[in-house]
Amino acid sequence: MNAPAPKSSDAKGVESDGWTLDDHWPELVTGLADQFTESVSSLQHQFDQLLASGRISKQEHRAMSIPAERIKLAGVSAQQINRFYMGRIRQTHEKVDMSQLVEGVLQERKQELAILGIALRRKLKPVEVLIDPTVAHTFVNAVLDWSLPFGNRVDMRLDLNAWPQHARLLVRVANDGAPPSSAASSDSLSWMLIRQIALVAGGIEIDRTLTDDGVTFTAMFTRTVQAVDGISAVDLSDDHSSMFKSLSGTYVLTISPSLQIRADVRDALREIGISSDSVVDFQQARDVIKSRMPNLIVVDSEIKDDEFDDFRRALLREVFEFPFVEISPDDSSFDMSGFGEFSMAKVGRGNIREALGTAVMFELAKMM
Repeated sequence: MNAPAPKSSDAKGVESDGWTLDDHWPELVTGLADQFTESVSSLQHQFDQLLASGRISKQEHRAMSIPAERIKLAGVSAQQINRFYMGRIRQTHEKVDMSQLVEGVLQERKQELAILGIALRRKLKPVEVLIDPTVAHTFVNAVLDWSLPFGNRVDMRLDLNAWPQHARLLVRVANDGAPPSSAASSDSLSWMLIRQIALVAGGIEIDRTLTDDGVTFTAMFTRTVQAVDGISAVDLSDDHSSMFKSLSGTYVLTISPSLQIRADVRDALREIGISSDSVVDFQQARDVIKSRMPNLIVVDSEIKDDEFDDFRRALLREVFEFPFVEISPDDSSFDMSGFGEFSMAKVGRGNIREALGTAVMFELAKMM
């Protein structure tokens, strides 16, 4: 009688026990991420020791640290993605002033941004959102991690969207024509982390646009619970005394080939205490802007052509947000702008003295 065959120890035997890699990929990701972060932390410590002992220069230390930091970021991002995916994040939703949180993240990363040569501008309005503070902190850091490789000039804005009234985080990164970092990737681990946080945290709607000039990222926080008074707090009644004080130092540039329009705009602005200059075309406007950046530009509708579009796009690459007022051919027209990026107020040619001051104050108040 033949003895029974021994159990197979090959792959088939493993499969007969019900084990498959499909069931264990989270453990694989966790193991790899832990190895990355632990090993890189140890490696970075050795780099720091070499620098402290004078065996390498600061430049050499930085050259070795950059790839190490990228590996560590990949490991940390993978850990966080896995934790959010597996539901291991315990959330406690609180009222969080997102302006303070974003500013805190920027201060934490101030030295890093300086080393990378990042030019940062921000305009953060106080807006409260119902969110877990730790999750919000991780989210803002992930947005920076994803966007920074695309350029060296970063504009951040936090405000209240016109409608629906949700807190809006807007990040624009421009590369000024230089090639983006080799780490730039539209679907990097940082982007996966952003997507996973938005999915798990709830109340966050995200959007992005990639162009040759850089990237634009927008996050809408639908659980906005409070917004500090903004444009509604500005009194545009007959008593403008408080507004006049805030207009001190304001400078406006007028672009029009018409001598009459330039004179009428100058007189209307003078009445509300605003200094101004005027030019006849966009090339002269570019020359003026090189020496002094205006707070607002008044433009004649007669020259709103393709050259104006190019002029405006170039200006918005330098200034995160910029107000315009158009002088239209309709003598009696008067329209306030909306809250879109390219929205523009309009004042009729025959209505400049009566309406331009109010339109300018409204546009400037939106920038506050």
